[in-house]
Amino acid sequence: MNKYSKILLRFSAAFALVGAFLGSHMAGSGGYEFKTVHAHILVVGWLSLFAWSVFYKVYRPANKVLSTFHVWSAIIGAIGLTSGMWLYYVRPFDLNETVTNVFFIVGGSIMLLSFVFFFILTFMKTEED
Repeated sequence: MNKYSKILLRFSAAFALVGAFLGSHMAGSGGYEFKTVHAHILVVGWLSLFAWSVFYKVYRPANKVLSTFHVWSAIIGAIGLTSGMWLYYVRPFDLNETVTNVFFIVGGSIMLLSFVFFFILTFMKTEED
């Protein structure tokens, strides 16, 4: 499970970098159109993925299949939710509103599934590493 810790840690670092860059950009430009996206990148991407990275470093869940679903749904969901928010709120490509809504909702739903998987994992047998 240490590989899951490392994967989540690397993705959380990428989210931290993007979130910090967006925050710096907003402060420098005085434009706050990215504030919602920035907040979710840091909370969902950086903090959640980092916390789960620590979980996999400290514990070894007994259910490897559920752990795999959790890790990949967390990564895909964090990317989908935050990029969906960007498409929805910032509208950089003038896409159809239905497309941006679906992207936003699907990303958020996958992220929600990752939280459900994690909730279930915490009640299953784990071994300390």
